[in-house]
Amino acid sequence: MGPNNSPSPARRREPAVIETERLTLRPLTRDDVDLLVTLHADPEVTRFVPTFTRAQANERLTEIERQWAERGHGLCAVELKDTGEFIGRCGLNYWEVFDEVEAGWTFRRSSWGHGYATEAARACVEWGFQRLDVPYFTSMIDPANTASARVAQRLGFTPQREDHFLGHDVTVYALHRRAHAAHRPGDENPHRPGQENPHRPGRERE
Repeated sequence: MGPNNSPSPARRREPAVIETERLTLRPLTRDDVDLLVTLHADPEVTRFVPTFTRAQANERLTEIERQWAERGHGLCAVELKDTGEFIGRCGLNYWEVFDEVEAGWTFRRSSWGHGYATEAARACVEWGFQRLDVPYFTSMIDPANTASARVAQRLGFTPQREDHFLGHDVTVYALHRRAHAAHRPGDENPHRPGQENPHRPGRERE
């Protein structure tokens, strides 16, 4: 485990918000700036997501902290439950320009191919539908990003529209609450959806 991926006992840690069979998800904070910069420095990872300078990462993390404080949801650091190793980020991000909440995920290249994105995103979606008063979640995916499209489809998301976001053409997938209740594709992924930690941060939206 490299120094940028090891949990630091000196770093302030937020309580876990979601736990799955293999993963722990906790709110990202500005203390995670080095992890975020490193994650977004791999050219394979950043084929479809931006790179960050340290200043840009701090700005993004400040916005993530604000969403957790004001809306009760946001992006999470994803860590392996057994080791505490940081492997990526996943969560529910509100985009004011669309007035929509997006389920998004980005993982280190070394963690690809293990089902972590599906496991984490499924748990976030389940958590979100239980606690947020929203009719659907979106996922904005570059048409060339077939791996993320497969994750979205495994979760029950379907293409809804073509759009333009942050300088890129994207396909906007959506999962509606009713379709989610009917989908429940547990048999296709052996890793169970996440269970909420009772000490989760943030506030619920009625």
